[in-house]
Amino acid sequence: MATFQITTTHRRLLADLLTPVGVYLQLRDKLPNTVLLESADYHASQNSLSFIACDPVGSFILDDDVVTQTFPDGTKEQFRLEKRRDAVGALQAFAGRFEEPKSEFPFPTNALFGHLSYDAVEYFEDVEIQPKNPETSIPSVVYFAYRFVMVFNHFRNEVHFFEHVYTGADGAATLPSRLGMSLEMLEMLARSPKTTTKSFRMTGEEESNVSDEQMRETINKCIAHCLRGDVFQIVPSRRFSKKFEGDDFQVYRTLRSINPSPYLFYFDFGAYHIFGSSPEKQILIEKGQAEIHPIAGTFRRSGDDERDAELARQLLADPKESAEHVMLVDLARNDLSRSSDVVRVETFKEVQFYSHVIHLVSKVTGKMTPGTNPLQLVADTFPAGTLSGAPKHMAMTLIDRYETTNRHIYGGAIGLLRFNGDFNHAIAIRTFL
Repeated sequence: MATFQITTTHRRLLADLLTPVGVYLQLRDKLPNTVLLESADYHASQNSLSFIACDPVGSFILDDDVVTQTFPDGTKEQFRLEKRRDAVGALQAFAGRFEEPKSEFPFPTNALFGHLSYDAVEYFEDVEIQPKNPETSIPSVVYFAYRFVMVFNHFRNEVHFFEHVYTGADGAATLPSRLGMSLEMLEMLARSPKTTTKSFRMTGEEESNVSDEQMRETINKCIAHCLRGDVFQIVPSRRFSKKFEGDDFQVYRTLRSINPSPYLFYFDFGAYHIFGSSPEKQILIEKGQAEIHPIAGTFRRSGDDERDAELARQLLADPKESAEHVMLVDLARNDLSRSSDVVRVETFKEVQFYSHVIHLVSKVTGKMTPGTNPLQLVADTFPAGTLSGAPKHMAMTLIDRYETTNRHIYGGAIGLLRFNGDFNHAIAIRTFL
């Protein structure tokens, strides 16, 4: 299999006049299929990065057991998985086709950007997901490699522009940009003072895949399974939809304003867009260490600091919220232990304040077993227990039985996968498709 050596050109600018949203608005019309990853938590250096990636040059798409791969030299490969469990190895092999030199930067300068839909669990576990609503289906696994990546370091108030050239074994470099873009042109475009926004208008009435009464019936069935001991917890969901006219990026802008979160994302995949504001990471894998931050236990904030402090004390003492949190911490420990030697709970039931709610958050870490494919650890921990339940297998089986539509991206994961297997994804909640 051909591999591609990556050569990178870099520019750095002060970012006092640039924002990720402003730059994205400058780029999106001239560079379609551009993706945006932001963080609203700039107070700590580890959460101070935002990314824009544009001009895709390669892709990995898994849909209905068929893998389609495209590469920077214009070649395309397609094959059907012999076994569904081969999906993990196929994605790792695709990432391994790109050879990235050692970077001088402490943050990612290049990666595969994409998502795992909730329904992708079929490729990781012995769980059958019945296809129910093909009219809104999306591929189970989608990742793109890009020519240009911009990294905003909000902690240092600077933005880095990277252009990546992918050279094959035969010496052939990346095909010329189909849009005629260069790093210098990209910088000029990003710094342009003109920003064009478009209107957005909702039309028609809000619709749901189930009525309120049907949702109550589903909840009662789930409660019955809990009382019988089939599951300790199960997380049913429902879908809301509404027709609109105009630019859905205006919805993303409003969402990030009223619900700022550590993981903000807007992904333009051409045929569909995914955007949202997630408080919780699916899993972070970096240098052989994995971590999951279970979030369970929630009270609404009052807007008054003294009252919020009292609510935080009540949250810590609440037996129901505590029991749910302990259960999900145990689930994270068990999931990580499948491909890790040493698993620890480093932080337990820490109170964290978000824009509208107070959460209990823990940090569970695992040291990967030597020789383990990092993506196998992703598979072992997917999907998040907070969006499925425990035991996870039975909870997902019941979810598939009772929910009338497929979840698609809801409850899946979205973010970046580095070529060395490092992985940083958010859980796809508070998300629009």
